[in-house]
Amino acid sequence: MSLVKSPEEIELVRQSSLLVGKTLAEVGKHIRPGIKTIELDKIAEEFIRDHGAFPGFKGYNGFPKTLCISVNSVVVHGIPGNYELKEGDIVSVDCGTILNRYWGDSAYTFAVGEIEPRIQMLLQRTLESLYKGIEAAVAGNRVGDIGHAIQSYVESFGYSVVRDLVGHGLGTNMHEKPEVPNFGRRGTGQKLQEGMILAIEPMVNLGSWHIIQDRDGWTIRTKDGMPSAHFEHDIVVLKGKAQILSTFDFIDEVLTSRKN
Repeated sequence: MSLVKSPEEIELVRQSSLLVGKTLAEVGKHIRPGIKTIELDKIAEEFIRDHGAFPGFKGYNGFPKTLCISVNSVVVHGIPGNYELKEGDIVSVDCGTILNRYWGDSAYTFAVGEIEPRIQMLLQRTLESLYKGIEAAVAGNRVGDIGHAIQSYVESFGYSVVRDLVGHGLGTNMHEKPEVPNFGRRGTGQKLQEGMILAIEPMVNLGSWHIIQDRDGWTIRTKDGMPSAHFEHDIVVLKGKAQILSTFDFIDEVLTSRKN
């Protein structure tokens, strides 16, 4: 499959990615202390199907649910279940949709009620690191430039970047080439070409970067039990500045309306 996508393909990924953004916002409306993560999953699946798309994660390599819901020390791939969110939790919600054969894939880490200031800063800086990575995702740069931008930013605050999991290309498959690590050296790795679609997704830990996998074969958590944050956007590489295909605008509207 081609690493470089046509304008038509880019538009189809954009449409699917926008649906992911709307789905994450719909889930965000219901994030509160006392709700079970399985309830959030049902909301997302119904929303996706009502919009004429398929929940891409459900059944993907055997994954049983629509969302990956990862709470506190869980980095990614948490399976929705009977856990009830609590005040002070953070929860990464990762969602994939397939619309007209093309994927969208995005993630956002929500705060449940009031959270500790140091954890709030972890979320803020992880989100900022995502945009640092996107700034480096321009034609002529290399994959290592993206990873270096993310890594150098978060490590300046004493955080660590997960090494075992990476971002990826995106199209009619969720995981296409190239892999996009969140760490690296400038000027190394695959050269970025105009029209490449990438899912960039920093996974940043308050403690060490080491992770472990639960016996369920999916859930990835920090080895030291410290919190982890995760944000993800789909972008297309261009000559001057990458274009973001996914969006957090709908999430921002939900979170702003909650404050007012």
